[in-house]
Amino acid sequence: QVQLTESGGGLVQAGDSLRLSCAASGRTFSSLGMGWFRQAPGREREFVAASRRGGASTYYADSVKGRFTISRDNDRNTVYLQMNSLKPEDTAVYYCAATLKILVTIQSQYDYWGQGTQVTVSS
Repeated sequence: QVQLTESGGGLVQAGDSLRLSCAASGRTFSSLGMGWFRQAPGREREFVAASRRGGASTYYADSVKGRFTISRDNDRNTVYLQMNSLKPEDTAVYYCAATLKILVTIQSQYDYWGQGTQVTVSS
């Protein structure tokens, strides 16, 4: 079992930056693929960014490429999502997820989910 705890959400203005954190426990962190997903009101949850186990490979949704960066600290068992140049359309609940599988961009491949953290970007 893996427990995930997100933090760092909040209310910001368009153009601002925010960093989300997700602390994992319960399994060797370096063995986990880690991902960030988001769900805006009235919309389905969507992929944002992911890191394969060990962190050697990262993946991004086209909508955030060049603005968001996923990183992981295997010593602190934590994955981060640095979000720059935020836009109102980035407003959503952001979820951290963990997987033991290879396909880290596919939502259904994730086994464990955090409770979510709200990010609101005002115009």
